[in-house]
Amino acid sequence: MKNPYEWLAAAINNHTWTVAGVAAAIFVLACFGLTMVTMQTGDDTYIDKTTPRGALLAHYKDTYGSDAIMIIYEADSVRNPDALRYIDHLQEDLRNERYVDEVSGIVDLLKQANSGTLPSSTAEINAIIAQAPPEMVERMLPSDLMTISVIALETGVGLETQMRVVENIESAISISEPPPGISVTVSGNPAFSKEMTEAMGEQMGMLILAAMLLMVLAVMLLFSHVRYSLLPVGIVAVGLIMTFGFMGIFGIPISMVVIGAFPVMIGIGIDYAIQFHARFDEEIRNSTIPEAVWATVTQMGPSVLIAMTATALGFIAMFFAPVPMVADFGIVCTIGVVCCYVAALVIVPVFAIVTRYRPKHEAPAADSAQKSGAPIMERYDRFLGRLAYTIAKYPIPVILLFAVVAGGGYYLDEKVPISSDEKTFVPGDMPALQDLEKVTRTMGSTSTIPVIVLADDVLSPETLEWIDQFGVYEQEHNDKITGVTSIATLIRQYNDGVLPSTEREVESVVARIPESTLKRYLNGNMEAVLEFSTVDMEMSVARDLVVRMQGDAVWNSPPAGVTVKITGSLEMFAALMDDIAESKTYMTLLGFAFILGFMLLVYRKFGAIAPVIPIVFIVGWNGGIMYLLGLDYTPLTAVLGSMTIGVASEYTILIMERCEEELARGMEFLDAIQIAVQKIGTAITASGMTTVFGFAALTISTFNIISNFGIVTVITVGFSLLGAIVVMPAVLSLAHRFGGRSRAPAAAVVPE
Repeated sequence: MKNPYEWLAAAINNHTWTVAGVAAAIFVLACFGLTMVTMQTGDDTYIDKTTPRGALLAHYKDTYGSDAIMIIYEADSVRNPDALRYIDHLQEDLRNERYVDEVSGIVDLLKQANSGTLPSSTAEINAIIAQAPPEMVERMLPSDLMTISVIALETGVGLETQMRVVENIESAISISEPPPGISVTVSGNPAFSKEMTEAMGEQMGMLILAAMLLMVLAVMLLFSHVRYSLLPVGIVAVGLIMTFGFMGIFGIPISMVVIGAFPVMIGIGIDYAIQFHARFDEEIRNSTIPEAVWATVTQMGPSVLIAMTATALGFIAMFFAPVPMVADFGIVCTIGVVCCYVAALVIVPVFAIVTRYRPKHEAPAADSAQKSGAPIMERYDRFLGRLAYTIAKYPIPVILLFAVVAGGGYYLDEKVPISSDEKTFVPGDMPALQDLEKVTRTMGSTSTIPVIVLADDVLSPETLEWIDQFGVYEQEHNDKITGVTSIATLIRQYNDGVLPSTEREVESVVARIPESTLKRYLNGNMEAVLEFSTVDMEMSVARDLVVRMQGDAVWNSPPAGVTVKITGSLEMFAALMDDIAESKTYMTLLGFAFILGFMLLVYRKFGAIAPVIPIVFIVGWNGGIMYLLGLDYTPLTAVLGSMTIGVASEYTILIMERCEEELARGMEFLDAIQIAVQKIGTAITASGMTTVFGFAALTISTFNIISNFGIVTVITVGFSLLGAIVVMPAVLSLAHRFGGRSRAPAAAVVPE
């Protein structure tokens, strides 16, 4: 029975158009999947709803309310009666919008104090404002130049629906004809999410285009000696479309982190296309097209499969990350490299048969160019060979030097700060972010810390008293907390400032509270929520505050049967810092475990762990360079360790395989390692530089989270080349000295 690669080679040679038709059908299916691709922002990208914390946050937002939308009005004087009449009319229109529960602003305060009508003169307006509570005026009317209306949405409104509401509000404003000199801006978290989604779509297109253009440049510079040198770029484009298609079919959304996967996939995928193309071009020079197809598919197919699997295992380790969009990043990268591998495996031989591929003949101009360029490459080859020979002869100093540097890198890695604030990930000049910061400066933080209280009866006098006392305690003992609203504060408000002492009195007061107000703080008789408002603060400070409040809840000894849980977006982002810290280490260790197991399975000997040792050093170097460059760990850079394992393993494996091949021919070890690095080092340098071109596209992103990731990935590829060319010879030398003479590697297991 033929193995799959022999079967595929025979099928391509004997049934070329049938294979091409099947491939085209799969491509058309992928194109159909393109229409199903979706963008995703919000909580679902940061927290898994199937976890207890994720389920609690989803329950809170579904039960107690959604993020508010803010309308910012700016004018020379927003107290002008014409401006206030416009605001009043607009608010009335917005109250009729679907999913809008309540609209409030300065005009409501004025009408309430003026028998339900809006004052007609500036003097009346100023008099009412002067008598209003200062804290209320400060929030609604921070200056004579600006006022803010707050739109509260119905409970349980999802983020996609919130963004549609923002669109409807923007449409209503566009046809509202504001008076001359007044500007109206929609802000708040839903507006921020909407603009971020639109910016993500633009970023994705720009990054993919930049990566493809850089690929064209790299291929033209490094791969121009073969005919149809841009074929690998076309293959990667096909792999990219297939990846998008399968994302749509499998329901994998595009998030802020997943955008970074596409240039990574392009950078790695181009290597597979180049290897298949180069091997076919080499074979066709000395054989017929069918023979070249057979040799390329049956020889390169399994070899590239090993490299692709090693790379994919690094990405597969990301599947187990607690942050959903990091797991999606790993899934997309894995799908991407598999699609690029399959595309290269099929397209190169089919294209060669259809076009009757002939090797590129060297023209006189090419001869002169080659002669002028040959000494440079020869000198580089010889330099690498001599360097590897010297390192293999004296391996211990090299190992000690790079191990010490790696150890220092691991130490500095612990000092790299962790960033989980979504607002730091996006461009600083994004209008929605600037508007949101304007609201924050005016009204204080728009985020709250909800505390959910569960009990057999949250309306019992004993439980209400504890809720009330806990709210007061937090305000008195935490300077970051500015206020609290709960079912207890509502009952006080509707009962002349005191809590009822009996259940009957509680029921009487609760009956007087409007249902629309009550449902934001009470869910039946078994669940209630305290909403703590806070000052605007750094995420690390918010994390400490959440931890302190959790301790305070225990310290204040809730009544028997009462459970207290903290949730909300602020708690989610604060906990994300811990998730990043834990997951980056976990994914790296898991990646090492996967690659070690794979190497032992394929090569069936303990010496197969040699390619992993330089990668251990490289991961340490990454941590050190991140600290020295002042970069943060984010949900995207947290994948750096496991991604490094996938990228670097290909280079170190190729060096080891070539060394084993030379040893199997009877060559002495030092000569074998010299030849291996001399032959493979130049190839992986060219391949690595091509990969760098793909990764470099990330650095031009205006999203800080993506551009910083681009910087460290470019450096990582450089470290991977250094580890393969410099550290790997020393590791192989020690393995040879202490493990005896190596044998030829066992062949990869290919199903019969």
